[in-house]
Amino acid sequence: MTPTTPVQDLASQWSTARRLYPIYFELAREFAIDVKACPDLEAGIETPGKEVVEQADQWLEQMDQLVQVHQLRQFLQTSSLVTPEALVSLLQHFLAKPTKTDIIRDKIDFLLVQYFSQVAPSGVGDAEVDLAYVAQALEPVLGPVELKPPVWLNALDRVVEATHKCRSLDELLHGGVLEQGRKAKGLAGDLFYLPVALAAFTRFGYLMRRSFFRLMLGDLNTILDGLTELEDKGIETIDCRRAQFSAQEPIVRLRVICQSWKVMFQAEYSSGQPLRMLVDLRASVEYALGRGKAPQSEGKADAKGEPATAAKSAISANPVEAAKAAPKPVAAKPAPALAKPAGMAAAAGASKTPTKTGVAPATAAKTKPPAPSADAPEFEVSSTPGWDSDSPSEPGKKE
Repeated sequence: MTPTTPVQDLASQWSTARRLYPIYFELAREFAIDVKACPDLEAGIETPGKEVVEQADQWLEQMDQLVQVHQLRQFLQTSSLVTPEALVSLLQHFLAKPTKTDIIRDKIDFLLVQYFSQVAPSGVGDAEVDLAYVAQALEPVLGPVELKPPVWLNALDRVVEATHKCRSLDELLHGGVLEQGRKAKGLAGDLFYLPVALAAFTRFGYLMRRSFFRLMLGDLNTILDGLTELEDKGIETIDCRRAQFSAQEPIVRLRVICQSWKVMFQAEYSSGQPLRMLVDLRASVEYALGRGKAPQSEGKADAKGEPATAAKSAISANPVEAAKAAPKPVAAKPAPALAKPAGMAAAAGASKTPTKTGVAPATAAKTKPPAPSADAPEFEVSSTPGWDSDSPSEPGKKE
């Protein structure tokens, strides 16, 4: 009688679970996810029975349900523990799922872009990143890809072209370009998982990310140049209420904020409120210089000139302290080996011992910008080299 689950399948499932467990363990600790550790995976059993493998699969499935897309993005972009090999394991895990929800699709989409970002040479130009180039880089994940893209994928090229025409982050965020990309991905349906489509969407996401970061750094440089121009005119404060600051914000303070943002946006995951503040701060500076639009509406200011309802993020609440505590770019440090929970030495070498009280200890909180909401922008920012000539290369990159 043929067993319902072949031994080879059990061995493959167990091998996958052992590779993913240290990654998921770190994710759970990073975000204080309330999930118990998996004793069998911690013990690193070599030849488990069917029940043990099924329990491990259930543990991974539970984590897949608990880890949100934005948490996976932040972890992968800020953790030096994630290697290209770890990304391949994650991709194989999600691609093997028989039922793929929109959340699974978004995780696969981001993982592919992140993997390509890590393995692509640092000096590669946009023009060199064609479909064949990306497909070759993704062979460890997708295998050989037949380069006959269907006509509907041409929409991605049109979105990339529109992105190249944007001259500011405001144009990109509010010009409808991002919505076109999201629409293309949503309309793809199951065709999204065709190897050639996965390669095309990876190329698209990578080029969008590059444009996104260039525009963001361009805005920061424009703001800093504008602040210098205002100082040369003898102006010391400007109205920045539209950017959630005060009606008389000192230019010296704004300069400190921008310099700290410049470091943080290179090293940390960036989206949501900080990006909107960046766009609004540029508008405030240009208006103070007499060449921008007046704000449509301002909140009522109190006697001190502060907006009545100022949405303060961790970056803006205390900019001076943020500047002092701003981390150096992750890319400046070589990536250490992936940390392993206790008992994982048999899998790939042990280097970290977890707590015995569960995966999510109270000490999981770290000094970082807050995690963005689940509806954060789709195209996020990483420390991929090539954005800024002053930024060092990312670890693990080809030169």
